[in-house]
Amino acid sequence: MTLPDLELDIHLTDADLAAALRSDARTGLTATPKHLPPKYFYDARGSELFEEITRLHEYYPTRAEREILAERAGAIARRTGAKTLIELGSGSSEKTRLLLDALREHGTLASFTPLDVSAAALRGALSDLRREYPDLHLQGIVADFVHSLDVLPEAGTRLVAFLGGTIGNFTPAERAPFLAALRARLSPGEFLLLGADLVKSPAVLIPAYDDESGVTAEFNRNVLHVLNRELGAHFDPALFAHVARWDAANEWIEMRLRALVPMTVRIDALDLTVSFAEGEELRTEVSAKFRREGLTAELAAAGFAVRDWWTDAAGRFALTLATAV
Repeated sequence: MTLPDLELDIHLTDADLAAALRSDARTGLTATPKHLPPKYFYDARGSELFEEITRLHEYYPTRAEREILAERAGAIARRTGAKTLIELGSGSSEKTRLLLDALREHGTLASFTPLDVSAAALRGALSDLRREYPDLHLQGIVADFVHSLDVLPEAGTRLVAFLGGTIGNFTPAERAPFLAALRARLSPGEFLLLGADLVKSPAVLIPAYDDESGVTAEFNRNVLHVLNRELGAHFDPALFAHVARWDAANEWIEMRLRALVPMTVRIDALDLTVSFAEGEELRTEVSAKFRREGLTAELAAAGFAVRDWWTDAAGRFALTLATAV
């Protein structure tokens, strides 16, 4: 059987990514306190490390979300009757196959559109999916979903999946405009399936971001390797300690890199030198945790009505099915 060529729409080029990295690095490394967006963890090595993290016994979110999808995918298919499934920040689309199978069995699914910043990741995922779902129209979109929701296809009743708890990487001030912009791209009655990690004991949360084997620490320091390679920076990652901290007031985990010694670091591509005091921290990720009432209110403010709320058996993670109203 001859399968069609992969359809990949490019709305984000390597030059765009390089320009964004330069801008974000300059802004974040000259701020007080210093910070970097978590998206720069995910070069090829970072993606490998994150896949390893998802298999660690301390890291529950991936297993918990898969548990919910395995149990509820059929109900999601029946509730939505979606013709088009769109996934934001799709990566390998591994868990999404549970939705694809359920929607295909329900008889409504005609197309799947994964959206990701990595063209290489999309090509790999689409190549695998094309073999598994030869009759499904597959259209990958290379874009940053934070800024490019206008590129989402308009084809039949749509279900937008935003999984993995990635919504937690937004601060509240960032979540509100993002959710509102997503609602603006959907017609009334179309659907959002949102994965969100829940507030729980720091005794469970902190080990998920600071595992005994040190994989998350290596993942965190990988952002410095990215800066060294892409911007000609001169960081020594070994001089930074991995820090994972629960912020009870904001109900989020913060990942940081703490300078072990005072240092100055040259970043050649930015013609910039930055200084770190001993003990100074660079924030690399916020991972917000949610409560049902709070997330429901945030969705309502953006124009979504929650139709279903499901958790894993241990109550650690939630999938929310909401409709645009």
